[in-house]
Amino acid sequence: MRLANRGHFSSSAKAFDPCVVTILLVEDENLVRDAAGEILRSAGYRVLAAQNAADALQTFCGHPEEVQLLLTDVVLPDRNGCDLARDLMAVSDHVKAIFISGYPENSITRKGLPCPGGFYLPKPFSAGLLLQRVKEVLSCEAMEKG
Repeated sequence: MRLANRGHFSSSAKAFDPCVVTILLVEDENLVRDAAGEILRSAGYRVLAAQNAADALQTFCGHPEEVQLLLTDVVLPDRNGCDLARDLMAVSDHVKAIFISGYPENSITRKGLPCPGGFYLPKPFSAGLLLQRVKEVLSCEAMEKG
């Protein structure tokens, strides 16, 4: 596992170790999924990738206790990411979520897609913003635990 960028997480995020964090990445656009997966892996995270909600559910069922973070597109070909998050959180209440979308955050909530306990990441996003948002969400989780 590559740990070259690990130092970026040392000072403010000592409560978690990215080497043991598993992220379920759900994105139907191959380019976005591949790029986000590579960014996360290069930072030391374990990434399980899926191209739609059905694949994500199947992948999650094989790793329900390992997945700490769902990183999902809001609009997926087979259902929306908010419903997917609800299903996963019903099984494992420790799962946090980041919702990716090319639409503004307020337009998502206006369309009636209230995303449970999640954070928003607008597309397009930079590697730095992606890693910052993941770090924020995982830091919040660590603070809630204790």
